[in-house]
Amino acid sequence: MPKLLEPMTLRGITLPNRIVISPMCQYSAEDGFAGAWHMVQYGRFAVGGAGSVMVEACTVSPEGRITNGDLGIWSDAQAAKLAPIADFLRGQGSVPAIQIGHAGRKAAMQRPWFGNGALTQADVERGDRPWDIVAPSAVPLGEGHLMPKALDEAGLARIRDAFAAAARRADAAGFDIVELHNAHGYLLHQFLSPLSNQRNDAYGGDAEGRMRFPLEVARAVREAFPAHKPVFLRLSVVDGAEGGRPEEESLAFAAALKAVGIDVVDCSSGGIAGSATGARGPRRDYGFQVPFAERIRRETGIATMAVGLIVDPHQAEAVVAEGRADLVAIGREALENPNWPLHARLALTGENGHADHWPKQHGWWLNVRDNALAQLGPYAKAAE
Repeated sequence: MPKLLEPMTLRGITLPNRIVISPMCQYSAEDGFAGAWHMVQYGRFAVGGAGSVMVEACTVSPEGRITNGDLGIWSDAQAAKLAPIADFLRGQGSVPAIQIGHAGRKAAMQRPWFGNGALTQADVERGDRPWDIVAPSAVPLGEGHLMPKALDEAGLARIRDAFAAAARRADAAGFDIVELHNAHGYLLHQFLSPLSNQRNDAYGGDAEGRMRFPLEVARAVREAFPAHKPVFLRLSVVDGAEGGRPEEESLAFAAALKAVGIDVVDCSSGGIAGSATGARGPRRDYGFQVPFAERIRRETGIATMAVGLIVDPHQAEAVVAEGRADLVAIGREALENPNWPLHARLALTGENGHADHWPKQHGWWLNVRDNALAQLGPYAKAAE
């Protein structure tokens, strides 16, 4: 069997294959609550055969929303709206996963389709309003962006507790994996980077100080989430901006994460000084972030997940078969083709027919079609 299609057990949870659908924010929630869009968005990936489907970043407090449309998990009522999604994912054979985070100085911004920048009067007129934001230091994202308030010790404790409470709610809602968002310029990443963390207390300064708060949050989440369920952490391995963190700091951080019980590092990059999907950072090529996952896995021994322009089944198979990462995350390619994992199975195994692995509601229809096509031959020739 291809390595990509092999199960993987993490603590007491077994993924049926190594394909994970990345969390991709939809910016379509109402007051942080999931709706019909979210059920369809995530349900179609489970129907498509992914080993795990990860729900987009759910903010742990209202102030931590990137936009007015972010999902939240700061209340039991919000978690209750997420529970049917987790239940449906599990019913289709996918492990339900969820990412939790806090935007820090990247909070109270535009929805991406309106510009992905600071809120404007036009946004306010549409109903998207700003709020007071917080960060490690009073350093705004850029010109025109809101000035964050530097977190004091009480603020740090409040956010740390909010992450732990979010993990407990995620468990209660039925999610079997929780991932901490420590990437793309959001709050926990802001603590790691000297570009956004200019504190002179125990939570700033050298690499050890800048790692302190993210590690405290990781430890709190690990303690709050059931011991038989894994905790992932998405990490921007490099800042992707001049004067940012060297890759070696991420190696030390990954080793420390392993020591506090984090199970998988989801290796991404960039975002500290702007959009994580912008032009800054590593040159974007097929699998451009795989070397980050490979190095962290090799040098620290922690399991890793590779992400970033992984678009072809054979490419994904090579990543796990060669031991460069343990899991492969598919993002925008899954938006284009929600059945990517099922197509990957066909491509890697040469299996004929759809009945064995596709949902029965689809497989029998497709087998009827395949049998008919086998009788007809190629369409182009038949049309001549």
